[in-house]
Amino acid sequence: MNPSRALDVVLGGLGTLVGAPLVAVAALLIRLESPGHPIYRQTRVGKDGVPFEIYKLRTMVRGAEFTGAGLAIQQGDDRITRMGAFLRRTSLDELPNLWNVLRGEMAIVGPRPTVQVQVDQYTERQLGRLKVKPGITGWAQINGRASLPWSERIELDLWYVEHRSLRLDLRILARTWRLVVKGDGLYRGETGGWTA
Repeated sequence: MNPSRALDVVLGGLGTLVGAPLVAVAALLIRLESPGHPIYRQTRVGKDGVPFEIYKLRTMVRGAEFTGAGLAIQQGDDRITRMGAFLRRTSLDELPNLWNVLRGEMAIVGPRPTVQVQVDQYTERQLGRLKVKPGITGWAQINGRASLPWSERIELDLWYVEHRSLRLDLRILARTWRLVVKGDGLYRGETGGWTA
């Protein structure tokens, strides 16, 4: 097992154990506020373009992707529930991503996984983003995240792919922890600032 995968297994396992009570409480509160399953599943594109189902805590009303702006999510989107707004602000909606890490579909650190319609618009160079496993947090997340245009986020992800190392991953994790503790959150929307 290489060092990066070992780190994923250790952190993924610990995170799953520690986060289980939070996921359980959040799931209950989601169900009390809005009908539908509290765990949201969506097909995302993984390493080498292989699709997988990502797990997240549901932050929007059931069937949100088929109403309003569809996959595009704007600040103040009225499809986001009150509990969902809190989960997004604290990034707790991403806790079930740890299950994907343990299954080997994701890494702790890497480019955020995207949907096929986004990948279909990649240039040949941008497809380099798929050379590594997608991650829960990444270089783009700690350097502007959804406040950046999509093309700039992809460039940050490509820089990470070209320079990745265990040392860089640990640096990203340290900065991610500071962002979460400060309450700034890391993500905005299911598509990370991308709109069709």
